[in-house]
Amino acid sequence: MKVFWILAVLSASSSAMAWQAASPGPMTEHPIPRLVQHDGRYALLVDGAPYLMLGAQSNNSSDWPATLPEVWAAIEYLHANTLETPIYWEQFEPREGQFDYSEVDTVLAQARAHHVHLVLLWFGTWKNGSQHYMPEWMKLDPQRYFHVMNKEGEYVDSPSPFATASLEADKRAFTAFMQHLKEADQERTVLMVQVENETGTWGTVRDYSAEANKLFEGPVPAEVMKAMGKTPSAPDPSWEQAFGPEAEIYLHAWAVSRYVEQVAAAGKAAYPLPLDCNAALRDPLKPETPVTYESGGPTDNVIPIWKAEAPAIDILAPDIYLQGTAQYLKVLELYHRPDNAILVPETSGSARSARFFFSALGLQAIGYSPFGLDYTRAPTVLPGETDTSKNAFLDPTVQNYELIGPMMRDVARLNYEGKLQATSEVEGEPVQTLHFGDWDAVVSYGVGRRGPAKGNPEPMGRALVAELGENRFLVTGFYCHVDFRPAGTAQQRKSGQIVVGMGQTPSAEIDGKWVHRQFLRVEAGEYEDGAFKFLRILNGDQTDYGLPLGSQPEVLRVSVATY
Repeated sequence: MKVFWILAVLSASSSAMAWQAASPGPMTEHPIPRLVQHDGRYALLVDGAPYLMLGAQSNNSSDWPATLPEVWAAIEYLHANTLETPIYWEQFEPREGQFDYSEVDTVLAQARAHHVHLVLLWFGTWKNGSQHYMPEWMKLDPQRYFHVMNKEGEYVDSPSPFATASLEADKRAFTAFMQHLKEADQERTVLMVQVENETGTWGTVRDYSAEANKLFEGPVPAEVMKAMGKTPSAPDPSWEQAFGPEAEIYLHAWAVSRYVEQVAAAGKAAYPLPLDCNAALRDPLKPETPVTYESGGPTDNVIPIWKAEAPAIDILAPDIYLQGTAQYLKVLELYHRPDNAILVPETSGSARSARFFFSALGLQAIGYSPFGLDYTRAPTVLPGETDTSKNAFLDPTVQNYELIGPMMRDVARLNYEGKLQATSEVEGEPVQTLHFGDWDAVVSYGVGRRGPAKGNPEPMGRALVAELGENRFLVTGFYCHVDFRPAGTAQQRKSGQIVVGMGQTPSAEIDGKWVHRQFLRVEAGEYEDGAFKFLRILNGDQTDYGLPLGSQPEVLRVSVATY
């Protein structure tokens, strides 16, 4: 499918060549994917150049030969370039010490045939806080591979981070898996591996076994005190002395992160792919007391502990199913850290949530992956939704990926270079401003040709603007209106003076004179197979009142000047 583009950046192939030339160390035909960082911005280098994972996560039981055709059909329809899919410990090690590589080899071969990259999810000790993907021989020996104990002395449906036998078994299996990947995936089909899945415990804030209680009463490790910015008021404080009401949460996060680190480090020693660990979230705007979320995993309140105790994990990644705009954006903000790249490994694929893909891009996300986007089970129809067609649940993601896919390499590169900004519509905020030095890009939602912005009836708008050169920009998005105005001074921005315009043209008063925006050139073209083809110049009604972007994929290359 051809999409109309306006673009003034190098083609993906030439960008990759430039990055390969700049990358340190010897290059091979397919170097190991790696995460790089510069000035707090991250990129995932694939074949030597920044890569943006346009992902989809399969349903939990989709990685079997009988169901994979239903996965690949959806991936093709989505225009996704990356599939996130599980590897099941129970399948991988059906008998102790005997490893079955058949499912790994099957998904590798089929991904290559479909020209799709993979992120493999190790469903090991933890899957959504439980041990349900442990092999049967472990499940049948709960004395050795024991569970978390609650305050009442009862075992709950969650593995204990103090079960040494479970840890050693997971390390052995994960190492065998990673070693096999190293040998079987010379083409680097796999970009990243997720270690465990939503680690932690439901229903009890921590393990109350005798070992855990002894640790709780003992001194807090120095690295935890440092990570949480605590200076001890007394020598060797206990957890409760150091952290008060948060002590039990912190202890469990420390225990779980240390367990995961040992599994991750063992696997990374065999094959140093980037590793991530995903988090079942708490509501960042409503801290819960008592705790009802999944305690122990890398939730926002214990990220420093996880960073200190699990350095082999490259990315702590939030699974975002929160539907509120404020909550969603707050989660992205909390996980966007100088020591942590933004990766959204699970999220809703709904029309309401699709705009947040742009919010993630605005924080230099390296990947985004809605969950359950395959044909192996009937999609859930949310309240108020009437379209029950086969692809209705895929279409919001298709809209994003059809737009960004052909320019994926350039978007990833511009983001890493700090030249790209993106945003999504917020209820009650019909106008947003993106600052680019001498220019402001003004994004409006629900605006007519001449009327004021009122916001869309449903918050679906999103916009992306990237600086291509002096006074030159790339513009794209959906359900929005983008215009440019001279930035003015910092004081004028603060006072709001530059919001006032003269006539219909965005303007600013600078040094006592009004300066007005004019479009020198707005180009349209066609972007195919990494190459830009110029088609036409837009003008007249198409640009007289700014740049409207609707429901169809459209990208604009814009040159601006003042008079």
